[in-house]
Amino acid sequence: MTHLICITCPKGCHLSVDEANEYTVTGNACPRGAAYGKNELLHPVRVVTSTVRVDGYTPPRLPVKTDRPLPKEKMFDCMALINSLTVQPPVQTGQILAANILGTDVNLVAAKTI
Repeated sequence: MTHLICITCPKGCHLSVDEANEYTVTGNACPRGAAYGKNELLHPVRVVTSTVRVDGYTPPRLPVKTDRPLPKEKMFDCMALINSLTVQPPVQTGQILAANILGTDVNLVAAKTI
């Protein structure tokens, strides 16, 4: 039995996931919590948020995020890619700065217009 706190909504349900019983989830207040509990054990994903360097701009960092969740095991490789990037202004909110990160069909996008 694995215990988790659901992050799907602010309620923060305390979930129990029974791996021996087809990943049955209890403690959830809604179906999204059940899906989260099962997926967190079978295939965890996260949206990555960070900043990238901006050439010739103050402040010298631009907030960025992935446009959808990335497999959790690829987060460190994603951060290495982000840390290697430098962008040139102008940049628009939602502009793709790196496409198909690590072959996942997830894009890195600007979270601010500069």
